[in-house]
Amino acid sequence: MAVSGALAVIKISAGLLAGSTAVVADGVESAGDVLASAVILVGLWVASRPPDENHPYGHGRFETLTGLGVGLALAVTGVLIAWRSMLNIDDSHSPPEGWVVSTLLVSIVAKAVLSTFKFKAGRRIGSSALVADAWNDTVDILSGTVALVAVGLTIYDPAHFMQADHWGGGAVGVIVVVLGLQVIRETALHLMDTMPSEQRMRLIRASAMKVPGALAVEKCFARKTGLRYHVDLHLEVDSELTVRASHSIAEEVRNHVKDELPWVADVLIHVEPFGGTGWHGRDGKQNG
Repeated sequence: MAVSGALAVIKISAGLLAGSTAVVADGVESAGDVLASAVILVGLWVASRPPDENHPYGHGRFETLTGLGVGLALAVTGVLIAWRSMLNIDDSHSPPEGWVVSTLLVSIVAKAVLSTFKFKAGRRIGSSALVADAWNDTVDILSGTVALVAVGLTIYDPAHFMQADHWGGGAVGVIVVVLGLQVIRETALHLMDTMPSEQRMRLIRASAMKVPGALAVEKCFARKTGLRYHVDLHLEVDSELTVRASHSIAEEVRNHVKDELPWVADVLIHVEPFGGTGWHGRDGKQNG
């Protein structure tokens, strides 16, 4: 947030002093990053609270909601940037000062470092909001590059590319809108309890089958509630076992999956007798 705030002040000030619409647009986008990161910070703090009586699955969905909020904010910001950049495109003005290029170069490097760090951290802890913020920084790199090219063209040949600066600002706005819509889509999928990838589902089944006494996985579903997944699993065991023995195997499976797969928050297991008609497909289609 501190880096984004500093970049916003520098780029907006430099853009106004140098007369560059594209640099000002890029600075406004950086200012929006401060607000987006603040929202995500609050979301992560709330999501980290433990489960309670009214929230047995924890508070992780709040983190997903903050990611959705960031996406919406990006889309709106992009529209405003594009509109403002194209508003005075036909007005005559002097080309921007050449020194403003250094401001964009510093911004691109800083955002490259931030996006790399956030991507690694977000994927490590499974945070949709933090990954969304990383994409936000990635778009800053792209928007900064677009602004750099636009300003460079205007400075290089004002006679032919005088409007390139305005078009660059508009392009920055469009890029931000596209990213915002992508973030909205990804977070909406999590809110709709979309299943994780087939690879992750295979890992859950394989982990469950490592426990002695676990004979088959009849059904397996998972949904993301914030940073981690909650799994519903139907486990087949020997039909001759006692309820106590079956429960013991189920508890071992639950603990083993949670220990082996840190991105799994909990596993709800229903015990079934082995040998019946099964539903082994990820999509619930009957196999046997």
